[in-house]
Amino acid sequence: MPVSDAIRLDGTVIEVLPNGLCRVELANGHCVLAHTARRDRERLAGILPGARVKLEMTPFDMSRGRILV
Repeated sequence: MPVSDAIRLDGTVIEVLPNGLCRVELANGHCVLAHTARRDRERLAGILPGARVKLEMTPFDMSRGRILV
């Protein structure tokens, strides 16, 4: 999938899960499961509930996303 097809959104972390996963609430009220990229896990290890993050999502599965720096 080309990078231009990705959808970028802002959200708020509501729950931090193991293995670099987070539950993120979008501005429209939807909750998605998001993960961090492996290269960014060390920098994003300190994510806490309430943190504002940017997400990148594919149009094929709107229930999952990737947290960007």
